[in-house]
Amino acid sequence: MYSELCRRFAGDPAVAAIVGEEPAWDAPLRLLGGLHYLVLCGEASWDDDVSQHADFLREFVRTQGVQTNEVQRSWVLLPLFLHATREWEEFDVVELGPSAGLNLVWDRYRYAYGDAAWGPEQARLELTGEVRGDLPRSLFERAPRVRRRLGIDVAPIDVTTDEGSRLLQCFVWAGQDERLERLRRAIDAVRADPPELVRGDLGEELPRILDDEFPTLVFQTAVFGYVPDETVSRVREELSKSRPLAFVSAGGGRTGEHVWGMRIFHPGREREYVGEADYHGAWLRYAL
Repeated sequence: MYSELCRRFAGDPAVAAIVGEEPAWDAPLRLLGGLHYLVLCGEASWDDDVSQHADFLREFVRTQGVQTNEVQRSWVLLPLFLHATREWEEFDVVELGPSAGLNLVWDRYRYAYGDAAWGPEQARLELTGEVRGDLPRSLFERAPRVRRRLGIDVAPIDVTTDEGSRLLQCFVWAGQDERLERLRRAIDAVRADPPELVRGDLGEELPRILDDEFPTLVFQTAVFGYVPDETVSRVREELSKSRPLAFVSAGGGRTGEHVWGMRIFHPGREREYVGEADYHGAWLRYAL
């Protein structure tokens, strides 16, 4: 459906007026997200002429960045978290670029990896995927505790509000019903006890947040691709300082495929390359 809409939009003067003469690369995603935002609450239909909603869509495309808070990524991250924090029983969790913080409450979900499972049996959401290779079963015997969970984002979303929930849902492609249901269950889990989300620059806020004495797990999945290189350098410099810290990060893979390369860093130690995964968490291949 989105392919058909984009073909139709490509020659529509009303769409050209909405996205501008030199649209950004993500203008189609913003436009479709804005239309989906209206469709979700019955304020528009996919068959509408976009000129009917031109004022709203023009403002949405101009001001609203794409939000992809994919909770399925927690299924990829959990084994890394358990491995990276194996020396600690309790720690803080800090996410860089958390959007609404769905992955900050990773320990509230139930997980399945073949015949291995982890997490509360009565969880609102259960995550699973394709395991390529083996995972150490001993990982899933751990039951660490999270003392504090906090995220830093230039534009965090508050999904305890109907508007925030709707905004996050509108960037899921229409028709991906399983993914939308997964998102809604994750939103319920966040609403039960929301994490703290700080609005601001990563490089400026991170030094204020990190505890020099208490163990802290820091992670990022995609934000480094959307911030200046200078900011990334400042963050890496801060994370390199001597303190009880583990940094889990997704980046380029080593196989030449379009995959995530998953890495773990502890200050003063050699960085660990721990495997590869699908960008949205459909499969994982670990080298732990």
